Amino acid sequence: MDGTLSANDLSHIVTADKAHVWHHLSQHKPWETSDPNILIEGKGMRVWNQAGKEHLDAVSGAVWTVNVGYGRERIAKAVYDQILKMNYFAGASGTVPGALFAEKLIGKMPGMSRVYYCNSGSEANEKAFKMVRQIAHKRYGGKKHKILFRDRDYHGTTIGCLSAGGQDERNEQYGPFAPGFVRVPHCLEYRRHEQDGAPEDNYGEWAADQIEKVILAEGPDTVGALCLEPVTAGGGVIAPPEGYWPRVQEICRKYDILLHIDEVVCGVGRTGTWFGYQHYGVEPDMVTMAKGVASGYAAIACLVTTEGVFDLFKSDETDPMDYFRDISTFGGCTAGPAAAIENMAIIEDENLLQNTTDMGAYMLDRLGELKERHAIVGDVRGKGLFLGAELVTDRDTKDPVEEARVKAVVGDCMAQGVIIGATNRSVPGRNNTLCFSPALIATKDDIDEIVSAVDGALGRVFG
Repeated sequence: MDGTLSANDLSHIVTADKAHVWHHLSQHKPWETSDPNILIEGKGMRVWNQAGKEHLDAVSGAVWTVNVGYGRERIAKAVYDQILKMNYFAGASGTVPGALFAEKLIGKMPGMSRVYYCNSGSEANEKAFKMVRQIAHKRYGGKKHKILFRDRDYHGTTIGCLSAGGQDERNEQYGPFAPGFVRVPHCLEYRRHEQDGAPEDNYGEWAADQIEKVILAEGPDTVGALCLEPVTAGGGVIAPPEGYWPRVQEICRKYDILLHIDEVVCGVGRTGTWFGYQHYGVEPDMVTMAKGVASGYAAIACLVTTEGVFDLFKSDETDPMDYFRDISTFGGCTAGPAAAIENMAIIEDENLLQNTTDMGAYMLDRLGELKERHAIVGDVRGKGLFLGAELVTDRDTKDPVEEARVKAVVGDCMAQGVIIGATNRSVPGRNNTLCFSPALIATKDDIDEIVSAVDGALGRVFG
């Protein structure tokens, strides 16, 4: 930490923060007698707070965002140069970085062709939902309007996105929700014993077949889209079981259902491929992304579609209702695509997809060692540098550890100077998974430090 801010400056910042800032996801009552954590500087995988304490960030900005690490000068310079020249114009007009990043992005997504810019993952998913609804009216008399979503998946904070939210605790006290959203079962093989009829073998295909059952119950002529995360994030870091995605693709094609993949967390390298769905040979109709697109250096989100979806909105230029009648104010900012271009270039120049694959495999092995040492660890899982460790009181019954003790592990790691995450306020009685998503630049030394901190925390919290 370079010490640019004086002690008096920092004192004033803390005072101003406590008096005026409404923090996200936070109960503020404790800060009446203590101070919130205020981060002053970041470099690589490390951040420093107002007390000068250094932390290794194992969750990329707390919510899986800072994929290329902190302090990237080339991104900052690209943003500066662009916004000085042309900072903004509404998205009905194009911009230079908007065109160039769209071209670069589509080059990583065979089969996709169009990029709709907006400013958050929630907004990107809302755009996709609106497209599905408009297609229903344009082609099916409004009937094929239902959107299926999966238990434990999360798609954003708006009322529309919460209507498609498979995490009941996040939804509590925010209803009533929008109609036409229908839940399908999760695909967490570790908890197949909680699903009636789940087999020991071919669980992945069986889990996908449960989606077809919902489609048939609702009526295939009423279902317009299926929205899924490629790897479930806050619902427990759930990598899909073998056989799941091919069957999902088959079902969507059978019933003429658009496949919408939410890559807000997994997109742009997190799992070791540009997009999570690319591990599984899936051909989506719509893909949404946000967090890692610019690694948090500027606000940007994208909804990417096939040309087939795009063509549905330009069939009759004389019809004022024919096109996608939507706008995103900050989708017109040029800082986002300018940052995203450099972010993607860094991933390529530094071979970070391969590093993510290699370090992800190494970290999964290290977490496996934790499982051998601590009976409280029931399962370790994930893809690339997106990993979870589920904590249970008994490996036979798989009863979840209570959320308060999971938080205690996170707190112990924080005291050691390592920031990890955990599922929280998500699935009632199932907020028992430690979450890890270090930046794609992580080294073996970084991972060893993370795992060592968790090892010590588990020993102290559970004895």
